[in-house]
Amino acid sequence: MSQSLPYSMKDVHYDNAKFRHRSFFKVITQTLLASNMRHECVSCSTGKFLGLLMIFGLACLMLTHANRTHSVSDGLAKGSRRNEEHKVVTDVGIRFKKLWRRAPRLPPRLSPDEKVSYGNFTGKTNKPNVEEKWKARQQNVKEAFTHAWSGYKKFAMGFDELMPVSQHGVNGLGGLGATVVDALDTAMIMGLDEVVSEAGSWIELHLLERISQKGQVNLFETTIRVLGGLLSAYHLSGGGQGMNSAYKGPKPTFYLDIAKNLADRLLSAFTSSPTAIPFSDVVLRDSSAHPSPDGLSSTSEVSTLQLEFNYLSAISGDPKYSTEGMKVLAHLKTLPKVEGLVPIYISPYSGEFSGENIRLGSRGDSYYEYLIKVWLQLQAIQDGNFTYLHDMYEEAMRGVRHLLVQKSIPNELVFVGELPYGSMGAFSPKMDHLVCFLPGTLALGATKGIPKEKAMKDNLLTFEDLENLKLAEDLVKTCFEMYSVTSTGLAPEIAYFHTKEYFEGGLDGGNKSSEYVNDIIIKHADRHNLLRPETVESLFVLYRITQDPKYREWGWHIFESFEKYTKVDSGGYTSLDDVTTLPPQRRDKMETFFLGETLKYLYLLFGDTSVIPLDKFVFNTEAHPFPIKDAIYREALT
Repeated sequence: MSQSLPYSMKDVHYDNAKFRHRSFFKVITQTLLASNMRHECVSCSTGKFLGLLMIFGLACLMLTHANRTHSVSDGLAKGSRRNEEHKVVTDVGIRFKKLWRRAPRLPPRLSPDEKVSYGNFTGKTNKPNVEEKWKARQQNVKEAFTHAWSGYKKFAMGFDELMPVSQHGVNGLGGLGATVVDALDTAMIMGLDEVVSEAGSWIELHLLERISQKGQVNLFETTIRVLGGLLSAYHLSGGGQGMNSAYKGPKPTFYLDIAKNLADRLLSAFTSSPTAIPFSDVVLRDSSAHPSPDGLSSTSEVSTLQLEFNYLSAISGDPKYSTEGMKVLAHLKTLPKVEGLVPIYISPYSGEFSGENIRLGSRGDSYYEYLIKVWLQLQAIQDGNFTYLHDMYEEAMRGVRHLLVQKSIPNELVFVGELPYGSMGAFSPKMDHLVCFLPGTLALGATKGIPKEKAMKDNLLTFEDLENLKLAEDLVKTCFEMYSVTSTGLAPEIAYFHTKEYFEGGLDGGNKSSEYVNDIIIKHADRHNLLRPETVESLFVLYRITQDPKYREWGWHIFESFEKYTKVDSGGYTSLDDVTTLPPQRRDKMETFFLGETLKYLYLLFGDTSVIPLDKFVFNTEAHPFPIKDAIYREALT
């Protein structure tokens, strides 16, 4: 035994002996051995008296039931009387038999160690039963990925995205086969060797040619999806002492070479700009760049390139990528802000913010995400003095809590609104689904990826960290209720919240049984669902940090709704036009992030927490994991 017990194992074995089966031979033997004791008992006067009393009682019992038989009413038919007599006699037999029945077999007495080890008396533990359930559900996600990939492979291989209903491909991201690269590391994490081989072979045969011949691409989208996917594949396939030494496919250095080729062309967005703010678009074939038609760049887009460029510098040994990327954040540090919050547009010509619109939805979201993630990536590089990133993040989260967080009516759902006209203008109770990245970011920023229990035990959390973690848990509940309030169980692209100042009737999600049907307002133009990952991303992070099983259950409900309403029989999954009506109308588009993010986060949510641990990896905004290895970054970037 591993610890001292309040009683000995000899006591345990003695107590358990009465539950063991005894053979007929053993019963006879033990009866003979005990005969002297019985003889003495019967020979005494008390024993004789008790024996006679027992026989007399049995006789009275049998006579009583016999008399009851003859008292049956004379008006009954003979057949009925015979049936009744037979029933009574049978009852007598049963009652008499009960006097001699054996005592029930009780479960054996367990030692304290055994009580800890066993969750029930079947010999099976509770925990493995729970883990088996989640392992099966993880397998369901894996099968969903295979189904999504099969549709893409069949109808759209080499195109950016699949149109699953009309069964063809479309290029909306520059024609670089974005789905192939975005899905590759998901297949690696899932251990889908056949898909890894198919995707790797396509990249090996076609991607370099595509990069050298294609025209305009968006700097941000190409960086997070294609460059990020290549860099993650490099590590997961074994590059830089990565995870999979038994990987079958292109060599890791092949992914690195393509990544460098692509990044060299993307650098023109930085070098062509008169300020530290890069242009939004790049022409790949001639490595030129230009701004968007209105001349502005999105704040989130220019500040969501640094994880990728930093990691590329670290593994290639060339600091130029990181240098250009980090110039942007260093410049943003110098600009005026509203309690750490920033407008969603910025000019590459002036280097200044444009307009006053502040939100954590589209064009603003990942600015806040990368502040903390880039700091996590680079925090060990003391000479680099990157603490300003953490300071900017903490100031921004204080601004979020003060200026953007409110509660709905009547059930007080916590949500994050917008300031379309700046801090002096009216508050809008509008929340994009994209904002649901924030709970995961808040939790990650609070514990730095360490489980909450360990962080509390080691006294690593400040009061502000605990505030942010509480806000994260409140917000992720709201994000889940944006799903459960609809008829399909899938969230709309945008929701509004009922407040003292704002309410519109007749615009609920369709699920009248939801507790929050009057809290959440969904306008007709906002009812579509694009298979987005932000909520399941936050569920994954919150589960890893808090270990609360409800986040897994919520993720499973969302997955079941995807399966029920977005799965296309011929292959792939489709976006929806309206999540509030049944059956929902299909929009005919499978975004690359469904394979690259949504299914990856669900798979990791249902799986072993030791896979891609949050204190050793950082996910880019497209869910491509990069390792945090202090020595690599310190050598390359300082």
